[in-house]
Amino acid sequence: MRKLLFVLALVPALAYAQTLTRDGVTLTPAQEARAEDIGSQLRCLVCQNESIEGSSADLAKQLRTIIRQHVVAGDSSKSIMNYMVQRYGIFVLLKPPFMRLTWALYASPFIGIILGFFGFWLMRRTKAEAPAPLTDADARRLDELLK
Repeated sequence: MRKLLFVLALVPALAYAQTLTRDGVTLTPAQEARAEDIGSQLRCLVCQNESIEGSSADLAKQLRTIIRQHVVAGDSSKSIMNYMVQRYGIFVLLKPPFMRLTWALYASPFIGIILGFFGFWLMRRTKAEAPAPLTDADARRLDELLK
């Protein structure tokens, strides 16, 4: 009987061992994987070119906590992403969608290449003037310097 009571006492501990606490929120491994997936798609607003999952900034930690709270509450990934965009703007997405606000972001490499080719074409098009021929005095001076 004591063994049975001991095993029953361990059941909650075993169930708790299957959960993970990160950033102050307790999640199952599946919830943690989902939260990490969402966090890897969001930009750290402090680091700028790093996801919030890879950042050690305080703001990134707060955003990870918010995501994990929404995951535990059962919100869908899309609604969590929409929440973050509403709160922090489209810039929070590491890969923002193509839309009127982001067209320059996606078009800038092509515009840069076109401007580079145009500049190269302009440089090639303008002909450099031929230098004036050497005078007799300059030719004698050059011969002296080269000897």
